[in-house]
Amino acid sequence: MSSTLLNTCVRNVQAWAGEDCLLCGAETAPELLCPACIGELPALPESCPRCALPSPAGAVCGNCLNHPPHFDATLALWRYEFPCDRLVQALKYRARLALAGFFARSLASRPLPEVDLIVPMPLHPKRLAERGFNQALEIARHLGRPIEPRGVLRVKDTLPQTELPYEERAKNVRGAFLCRLDLSGASVAVLDDVMTTGATLNELARVLKRAGATRVENLVIARTVLR
Repeated sequence: MSSTLLNTCVRNVQAWAGEDCLLCGAETAPELLCPACIGELPALPESCPRCALPSPAGAVCGNCLNHPPHFDATLALWRYEFPCDRLVQALKYRARLALAGFFARSLASRPLPEVDLIVPMPLHPKRLAERGFNQALEIARHLGRPIEPRGVLRVKDTLPQTELPYEERAKNVRGAFLCRLDLSGASVAVLDDVMTTGATLNELARVLKRAGATRVENLVIARTVLR
């Protein structure tokens, strides 16, 4: 993508007021993005069905075989790269709430797992007060599935994961969640916007399974893929 087009996309995301394609500014778009821009969102390569990292032929990767995570599967829509990262950030940090519906419709266009309920990734009360909304909950509201926004709490105000080295992220989120639900025999989907190392999702899956969940799957908008 040329620097001129890249800068245009960034300006459109920042200034978007609900008209035309959010990225290219096309005059008509049935969605927030025109079909051409949707088609250019960074697709994931064949990936491990458990962690959604690249894996030949879509097989379970060696890391998940050797060190199985607490979650059982991950569905991720796109790589966390431009312009997908700008869209996620526009929802998360600039309250472009219409994007929550777009992300939900994009998820619903994929074969979603049959689960008993969806748990949006909870925010700590301090972070929720600062932001004013939980972006994961806003996306989940549009899926038309049973959601549980109050029974799973974030009780530890952790440091932002992006500020920590990868090897410290699991320790950072240890003990961060509390589940007040009886999930005996339930299958659960956890919805989050971005999956980076998977440490936060893994810790939440551990807590949900301790509450009785038999299966936990992740639904994420974007997956960080290291190159």
